[in-house]
Amino acid sequence: MTDAPLVPVEVVEARIHLIRGVKVMLDSDLADLYEVPTKALVQAVKRNLERFPPDFMFQLSDRELADLRSRIVTARSWGGRRTPPYAFTEEGVAMLSAVLHSPRAVQVSIEIMRAFVRMRQMIGMVGDLAQRLDELEARYDERFRVVFDALRQLMAPEPEPEPAPVRPAIGFRPGPAE
Repeated sequence: MTDAPLVPVEVVEARIHLIRGVKVMLDSDLADLYEVPTKALVQAVKRNLERFPPDFMFQLSDRELADLRSRIVTARSWGGRRTPPYAFTEEGVAMLSAVLHSPRAVQVSIEIMRAFVRMRQMIGMVGDLAQRLDELEARYDERFRVVFDALRQLMAPEPEPEPAPVRPAIGFRPGPAE
């Protein structure tokens, strides 16, 4: 009998975002899963920056953060932050378990890796379905074209949303003192 995972895969998958065309997890989400303060996680990373090249971790731009907030209704722990969050790729998450030095960090990282693998497998299944659909389409005549087109539309990945427009700040701005 196997032990239940510390964090269900579905919980992890819900915290994986597509930013800059890469699947990432944010520092605040990872800190929540590891049960450490976000500040402690970021400090551990900064003490070990040589382990986190740009393809492992990057900091979100203000525009990316605004776009992410518009896609995710609740801002959770981002409210009082002075700097944009860090985004960790799959490799960066794996490196975090070595930096945090806790048994929970190791176990949670394993669950996160499983979630990334599961997502890759699902993407591969869509590719297999597309190939089978092509084979079926070759065997049937034009009457089924509408069905095949509809299935292709359902299988197409969702495009990345357009970034939110930058709006000028609202409020009183005092002019220069005369």
